Amino acid sequence: MKIDFTSSQQSTLGVEWELALVDATTGELVPAAAQVLDAVRRESPELLADEEHPHIKQELLLNTVELVTGVCHSVSEAKADLARTLQTLRRATDPIGVELLCAGTHPFSHTGQQQVTDKERYAKLIDRTQWWGSQMVIYGVHVHVGLDRVEKAMPVLDGLVNYFPHFQALSASSPYWNGEDTGYASQRALMFQQLPTAGLPFQFPSWSEYEKYVQDMFTTGVIDAISEIRWDIRPVPALGTVEMRVCDGLSTLEEVGAIAAFTQCLVEDFSRTLDAGGSIPTMPPWHVQENKWRAARYGMDAIIILDAAGKEQLVTEHVLETLNRLEPVAASLGCSDELADVEKIVRRGAGYQRQRAVAKAHDGDLRAVVSDLITQLRNGPDAPTV
Repeated sequence: MKIDFTSSQQSTLGVEWELALVDATTGELVPAAAQVLDAVRRESPELLADEEHPHIKQELLLNTVELVTGVCHSVSEAKADLARTLQTLRRATDPIGVELLCAGTHPFSHTGQQQVTDKERYAKLIDRTQWWGSQMVIYGVHVHVGLDRVEKAMPVLDGLVNYFPHFQALSASSPYWNGEDTGYASQRALMFQQLPTAGLPFQFPSWSEYEKYVQDMFTTGVIDAISEIRWDIRPVPALGTVEMRVCDGLSTLEEVGAIAAFTQCLVEDFSRTLDAGGSIPTMPPWHVQENKWRAARYGMDAIIILDAAGKEQLVTEHVLETLNRLEPVAASLGCSDELADVEKIVRRGAGYQRQRAVAKAHDGDLRAVVSDLITQLRNGPDAPTV
């Protein structure tokens, strides 16, 4: 099977940010997406009556909307794009008493009570996946980075897989599930991988081997479209990008920018290595699987495996070392400030740590956690906790 890979300008960016819609009074998830999207369309006279907003999209559940940037040349451009779209969204949500938050999961709304968007592809997904599909009350951040030639796609994917636990630990923000503390930093990471073709990517030595895999998936009826390959990191041939989908939902625009910068810098660094004739090392799949579990369980306290020889290090220590190494790359891409914001996450604590701290300060009341998440998204990461 021949799969054409669109050539993109190297290291251009696109960001997708999934947001939860919650009742401003109770903090419960609300199935308001249709109402919100209708209001957004009414504010956009250039759109046809049934045309979707180019930057505010519907998702699987009616309690969710997704903000999507255009093609951006810098992280600051992507952040500005998201900020404008968020303002548009708030003009639709504020008047109807709907608040916004972002975390890997909602702390207490019951998964079994959430309504699915009335769309054929979503109905098909739920019909096939049954109970697991109905549990996908999860939120994430996806970062696309452009690649200028197809030969880079698989090696760059391999390189990002090596940093899977770094992204998972930094973004982990789903300790609670149906009102219960799971003991994990990221419940979302382990939940999402239950869907067919989701989870860790297979790693192939060449694009042609990836093409054979996709053909097998079509032949055996596993997928009807390439987009149904839902790997945590995947190539997107139609866009000419590699898409990093590891991250739990991030509660603030600053954190989204930090993760986008980290992703962009790593991809650019890998690209330069390949342009210079170098190669990108890989780890055995059992190391990769173990790293995912450790980061999902322990978050910022995970001791991760760094290489095929089994060398280990605290994930936050390796994050800081990597940030230092990437500083020249960030300077050339114009995202030094945003890359430095990754260190702020390390110092401030990841989302799961902040949520547990708020819960502890309020005798376990998860409504306070939701209130804090709402405040963080509206006012930034340094806003006072509730």
